[in-house]
Amino acid sequence: MAFGREEARERRRRRVRGKISGSAARPRLNVFRSLEHIYAQLIDDEAGHTLAAASSLEKVVRDQKGKKSEEAAAIGKLLAQRAIDKQIKQVVFDRAGYRYHGRVKAVADGAREGGLEF
Repeated sequence: MAFGREEARERRRRRVRGKISGSAARPRLNVFRSLEHIYAQLIDDEAGHTLAAASSLEKVVRDQKGKKSEEAAAIGKLLAQRAIDKQIKQVVFDRAGYRYHGRVKAVADGAREGGLEF
């Protein structure tokens, strides 16, 4: 049976989510990528709460001109700054079925540069 690109990504996402989970001490850094924007959030799966979030829709990021991958790195740094303000240093990275490549990798690298450990 052939699957489309999004169905295959969704299957990978569900498979990975069965293995990783975020907690208050070590939340899950989830990345969602659309054609124009990228979103990242820190999620405590035990409580079902989003602890911090950042996206390319925010004015701070929108004002910067550059490539999408540069924008994604800025989002990673912004999310790391918000996490550190809440005394969160360690996270579990959830690439949500996307390849660890391009903008997804840029978010991870930006978050690491910002001080998050994973």
